[in-house]
Amino acid sequence: MKNKPKPDDRSDNVEKIQYTIDHTISNYRETKDSINATDDPKEKQDLIEKQNRRLNSIEGKRKEIREEAIARENNYK
Repeated sequence: MKNKPKPDDRSDNVEKIQYTIDHTISNYRETKDSINATDDPKEKQDLIEKQNRRLNSIEGKRKEIREEAIARENNYK
């Protein structure tokens, strides 16, 4: 009995990536409030660094979503 890999199903990748972007933006907004509410300089700096990583992630995911949309239009060829 051999295990077969599942076929590559990219049909919903755009939607999955968009969900991830939306979730990251939501976290970004919540953390913005936390930054403004904290008086601890170390915690504030840590949160700012996290925000910068989130912005980079969003930018990368937006590029990825464009690539996936183009691939979908071309029937993944």
